[in-house]
Amino acid sequence: MKTPWLIRLMHLVSPSLPTGGFAYSQGLEWAVEKDWINDETTLELWLLNVLETSMTHVDIPLLQRLYRAVEHQDLAAYTRATQWVRACRETKELRNEEEHRGRAMAAIIKELGLCHGSMAPSAEKSDHEKWQKVIASSQLAGFAFAAALWEIPVKAAAKGYLWAWLENQVLAAVKIIPLGQSSGQRVLARLSPVIDTAIVIGLQIEGTEQMGSSLPALSMASSGHETQYTRLFRS
Repeated sequence: MKTPWLIRLMHLVSPSLPTGGFAYSQGLEWAVEKDWINDETTLELWLLNVLETSMTHVDIPLLQRLYRAVEHQDLAAYTRATQWVRACRETKELRNEEEHRGRAMAAIIKELGLCHGSMAPSAEKSDHEKWQKVIASSQLAGFAFAAALWEIPVKAAAKGYLWAWLENQVLAAVKIIPLGQSSGQRVLARLSPVIDTAIVIGLQIEGTEQMGSSLPALSMASSGHETQYTRLFRS
């Protein structure tokens, strides 16, 4: 019996999926250290800015490109989109996170038999290995690969991806600032509608000239976190 796509999506975005998302703050820890973020309001503004820029104009359009490439079994297009993802991670720390979580996704996908059992019967073993190599370089690529093969609609996959990112960021902030659990839940509730808007805009972006974002504060925070003296989260 085929597992419904909604169950597959919940599996894919579950905090129990061992991709290490909880281990990274994406610059939040340094931003708190410098008092850029110090309460519920400043946290919400920070996350709103990232949602409306990087997530809307980079991650969601590229998620769609990766998803389509898997659907058409176009490894060349999949590789190009993955290179775009890595190029848009502006610091060493963000690129390392993308790669480390990509390796974890590749291991999960292989363990679940997705890479070898779901491609065309004519695909050679070397082709599977090429897909695995690209997946291992980017967690977004791995997410899109699993979503496409599990036949999760791309819009739903995008919602799941943004929700998982937002939840991880809020949980990190609750620990770092620190905030009460209720404050974290209020931030999640107020930002949840922004996810729908981000997806509507992001999925309409087709040309590469429309993709990209400028987040100097995030880049500075991520760079500063690499050498921060006391850290809870990975660099």
